[in-house]
Amino acid sequence: MARYGYERLSAQDLSFLVAEGEHAAMHVAALAVLEAPALRREDGGIDVDRYRGAVEAVLHWIPRYRQRLLWTPLEGWPVWVDDRRFDLGYHIRHIALPKPGSLAQLKEMVSRIVARPLDRGRPLWEIWLIEGVEGGEQFALLNKVHHCMIDGASGADLSQILLSPSAQAEPREPVPYMPRPEPTAAELLGDAIRHRATLPARTLRDAYTWWSGFEGDPVAAVRQRARSLGDLLRTAIRPASQTPLNGPLGPDRKFDWLTMPLEDVRELRRELGCTINDIVLATVAGAVRRYLFRRRVDTSDLDFRVSAPVSVRREEHKGKLGNHVSSWIVPMPLDEEDALERVARIQAITAELKEKGAASGIETLMAAAEWLTPEVLASGVGLAQGPINMIVTNVPGPQFPLYSVGAKMLGMYPVVPLLPGAGLGIALFSYEGKLCWGFHADAGLVPDLDLFVGDIAAAFEEMRSATVARFMDRRTAAPEQAPAAAPGADAAWDQAPVSGPGEPAAQTVGAAS
Repeated sequence: MARYGYERLSAQDLSFLVAEGEHAAMHVAALAVLEAPALRREDGGIDVDRYRGAVEAVLHWIPRYRQRLLWTPLEGWPVWVDDRRFDLGYHIRHIALPKPGSLAQLKEMVSRIVARPLDRGRPLWEIWLIEGVEGGEQFALLNKVHHCMIDGASGADLSQILLSPSAQAEPREPVPYMPRPEPTAAELLGDAIRHRATLPARTLRDAYTWWSGFEGDPVAAVRQRARSLGDLLRTAIRPASQTPLNGPLGPDRKFDWLTMPLEDVRELRRELGCTINDIVLATVAGAVRRYLFRRRVDTSDLDFRVSAPVSVRREEHKGKLGNHVSSWIVPMPLDEEDALERVARIQAITAELKEKGAASGIETLMAAAEWLTPEVLASGVGLAQGPINMIVTNVPGPQFPLYSVGAKMLGMYPVVPLLPGAGLGIALFSYEGKLCWGFHADAGLVPDLDLFVGDIAAAFEEMRSATVARFMDRRTAAPEQAPAAAPGADAAWDQAPVSGPGEPAAQTVGAAS
């Protein structure tokens, strides 16, 4: 047995490294706002040492947090190795807002921190403890993690390791950290050669295992994957429309958020007979339509596409970091004036994408990418991301309160990285009866992000008002139609089909993804 230990990045994990550019940092982030009293010192400040101790006590559950990147010779493929010089104090930063500590100041601070790339010579994460929020009554935790480490689903799992469902939970003693020796260049080269040499046999074995264990017709499944990959390639050669939201990214960022009652969204889902993600995408379509109208853009013939990440995480991936995610490329009906028609069109599009197994196209592409070199993968990474205008990702979270060393979390707002050419990204996280929207924008392309946030709220209210009006029209017309209506017609409206309780998890990413 080798005396060292390391783990190769998957092709999909590597794709997030090679996609990173000068002004396109590929880390996901999340801003948690918490109550301050439970973690307040006698002098009024936040006890950061106590918080660091709580994080250190769980780091053995997250070994990737004490690993850094190393590259194989000649091949240039990155691997994870234990960091012998790991310094927890470097990764947990402590700052304070100047008085009065308003939410506007917090958003400005987060915008600046999120714009800074992570140091590739160290483990790829940071947590910023920001005190002095709302006059000192609250504080914030900004968690930055590179996308090559996690996707949205594993990020949600991670938040439940770093947070606790109990306000009385006390940190345990940390497990001593014993880093494994780093492999030498010769050892990495030898293993890389063996990996390449055995790749064909492992691919055939995996294909046989999949074929023999597949429930249903494997031939039809292969044809479906081929069709999905073909659709992806045809979409890739057709560029999306250019809009004021798209262009070269600059160095500066803007961050904002919005909170909605989750039950309001669920009410619309029940009444319209669609999924929560359909409601989210229709709301975004309405907001983009409003925003572009204000920027004097004709939306009647725009081919505006959203990348909606879809989790392909299976049971064997549970509790593990890394990426297991694909995407749907969703054309947005910006030409549609009627809010309910926008929902219906989005619902039809997502139903067709699900029926066609559209997510398998990128999944197949990433499996094939294991054969490529990092240079070839870098040249083709744009195809995996898809020719899109914006990314919108929705990650389900717990519907019960979480605590950090006794401090209750009030909300968590995810930050999705901006893809090259896309100046705005939207991520959502549901938590304790709230739907938390996080907006991340390039400051040059979207200087008025606050107005777009207002457009999101207005588009949702437009959809809700139209739903209420249609519901009341049906109720008013029901007595007149009663003689001709089939028995139970009203009940059919009241019991419109809804998605299953686990449905949002089927369309998640990374941010948080």
